[in-house]
Amino acid sequence: MKTNKYVEDLRKKSAAELNEELVAAKKELFNLRFQNATNQLDNTSRIKEVRRNIARIQTVITAKAAK
Repeated sequence: MKTNKYVEDLRKKSAAELNEELVAAKKELFNLRFQNATNQLDNTSRIKEVRRNIARIQTVITAKAAK
């Protein structure tokens, strides 16, 4: 599956790379919300996808910190 591959890629990254990815995803989410508020967003399901990606990144960061 696509999500399994994404999570595997996340697990291979270092903590610094994961933090960079998290910041980029949060910026993307902000931009998507802004576009949605101004009725410029065509694919609204992208917001849900990015939110879930943020959760996946945070889960991997937490799992790495616990080790």
